[in-house]
Amino acid sequence: MDPSREDVAAMMAAATSFVTEFLDGLPHAPASHVTDGDVPALLEPPAERPGELGELLATFRDAAAHAVETAGPGYLAYFPAGGLFSSALAELLANTVNRYTGVSSTAPALVAMEQGVLRWLCAEFGLPDGSGGIVTTGASMATLSALVAARERVLGGPLPAGTIYVTEHTHHCVAKAAHLAGFTPEQLRTVPTSDGLRMDPSAAAEAITRDRAEGHVPFLLVGTAGSTSTGTIDPLGALAEVALREGLWFHVDAAYGGGFQLTERGRAKLAGIERADSVTLDPHKTMFLPYGTGVLLVRAASDLRAAHSADADYLQDLRRDPLLPDYADLGPELTREFRGLRLWLPLHLHGVAAFRSALDEKLDLAAWAHRELSRFAEVPTEPDLTVLTFRVPGGDDAANRRALERINAGRRIFLSSTRIGGRFTPRLCVLSLRTHRPHVEEAVRIVRDAVVSASRGTPAAAP
Repeated sequence: MDPSREDVAAMMAAATSFVTEFLDGLPHAPASHVTDGDVPALLEPPAERPGELGELLATFRDAAAHAVETAGPGYLAYFPAGGLFSSALAELLANTVNRYTGVSSTAPALVAMEQGVLRWLCAEFGLPDGSGGIVTTGASMATLSALVAARERVLGGPLPAGTIYVTEHTHHCVAKAAHLAGFTPEQLRTVPTSDGLRMDPSAAAEAITRDRAEGHVPFLLVGTAGSTSTGTIDPLGALAEVALREGLWFHVDAAYGGGFQLTERGRAKLAGIERADSVTLDPHKTMFLPYGTGVLLVRAASDLRAAHSADADYLQDLRRDPLLPDYADLGPELTREFRGLRLWLPLHLHGVAAFRSALDEKLDLAAWAHRELSRFAEVPTEPDLTVLTFRVPGGDDAANRRALERINAGRRIFLSSTRIGGRFTPRLCVLSLRTHRPHVEEAVRIVRDAVVSASRGTPAAAP
């Protein structure tokens, strides 16, 4: 199982051929090809005898093809993710050296590389000295750690009287984290939104006052910086003021919108996020990194440590470096690989300006697409960032379903849907690294044809 130098070279050559062919084919690959493939054969257990790498790569290639093409330019559904080869290369390197970074003393220089990125992110978000964070597998795990930290600091532990404030557009990972942290659904309060689908700060303050009068203990206010359905941003500054005045932990879910903090327009739209006690963001969304890349930033790193640290006798030989954190003390995971390289290498290789420019391009493309969609479709929401929604003019849910089916049946682009005001609404998100002006122009043409056909009652085309 430990290959020779020659075997490593041969395996790398085969992998390189696979990667280059895959990347070369992305511009022309169908945006979706979600069929089962040879599922019965893939469910078979591994054989006792060795396999042949070429055959195994072919099996993987075929299995990967039976999927939505999340790495391609036509993926405009949900939140496009990934694409940067430099980050994939970083994962190969990090997994080859296989260093443990749960405690800094086992790989201090690697922890310093990761910590350098986190300190830079804290500065980008305007967090003060003493702030810190951790790279997670995604915003869901980051949200859990943030909620536990808030629970410990404000409530001192699980408390049946504690209450959490969200809206109907808050991502469901908050409710899931609350459940895992020992809270019941009855402890979540859904705050009304304004006409723009944003949390109403006055309504939040009223709900907090009402709960206190009834003997509850409000402790967590959750703002959203880019909702999943529509990409809208809550009034973060006003919510921060409510949280400060009422003594609540203010958490901002910036899983989608956080990356736009790197741009001038994004920073203006996210004003107030610098006042948060915690911020979650997904670099696998707005920094084009592979799935499984989340970040939690906190105003006071000591709050994370107080909520997650635990000692064990077998760790007594470890040396503690005051300049470096032990990430095992900042989150629930003890076993932890070197996650920082998937961020560090692309940022240092391409330069931060490249990320700022790419994100500005997506904002420009979304603004252009919004103007074009408005010419032939109902547009129920104004885009804060790069999520666009549209409907067939005067169409019911059936008409809008027909439009979306027709769009996705062509396999040139892939869109998703949501519900706004209870109505089925197709949804488009411009965010993929490889999505540029020609791709968005093509998408608008496809959407226009589908909207016109759906308004006439024309059935969706066959794939």
